[in-house]
Amino acid sequence: MTVPAADSATPWVDATDAFVAWRDDGDPAGLDRLVRLLTPALWQIVRGYGLDRDAAEDTIQSTWLALVRGAGRIREPEAVWRWITLTARREAWRVAGQGRQEQPVELSTVDDLTPPAAGPEPDVLTGDEARRLWRHVATLPDRCRRLLRIIAFADRPGYATLSAELAMPVGAIGPTRARCLDKLRRRLDDDPEWSTP
Repeated sequence: MTVPAADSATPWVDATDAFVAWRDDGDPAGLDRLVRLLTPALWQIVRGYGLDRDAAEDTIQSTWLALVRGAGRIREPEAVWRWITLTARREAWRVAGQGRQEQPVELSTVDDLTPPAAGPEPDVLTGDEARRLWRHVATLPDRCRRLLRIIAFADRPGYATLSAELAMPVGAIGPTRARCLDKLRRRLDDDPEWSTP
C-alpha cells in the first residue's frame, strides 16, 4: 500500500514514519513520536464510547500495550493509524459494555472530552461558548459527532483516511459534513445564549 504524494505532510504519514523508525529501525524516539501524535485522536475515540476519564486512560494504555505486543503483525506500516484506532475502538467498546452492566453511563461534559495532557485542545475548548458548542455537538447523531470530532482535532485529514475511519464512501464525506454542520448551525441558532461573532 502506497501513500499518495498529496498526503505527504499529513499526520498519517508522520505516524507511518514514526512507526517504521521505532519498529524497523529500533529507534525508541519513534514510539515516543507515535504516542504524541496519536494519543489525542485515541482520546477522542475512546471518550466517544462514554468512558469516564479513568476508564479512557486505561483503554488508551491497553491500546498502546497491544501495539507494542503486536507491532510485528502489522505488515504494512501505512496501516498503523488504522490498526491503532481500530484496536482502541474495540477495547473501548469492550470496556463500555462492562460498564453498562455495572452502572449506567452518564453523559459526558466537554471538560471530560479533552485529553488530560497539556496541548492545544484545552486552550481552544475553554469558556462558555465552547461548552455550549460541544453540548450541541453531543446532541447530534453519532455519525455527525464522530465526523466533527475528527475534523476538529485532526490536522486536515484526507478524504481517503476519513472514509476508512468512518466506514463512509469518499463521495459521501463532503455532503455528510455539510449536513452535520447545518444541523449544528440550526441548534446554535435556536439557542438564545449562543452568541455569534
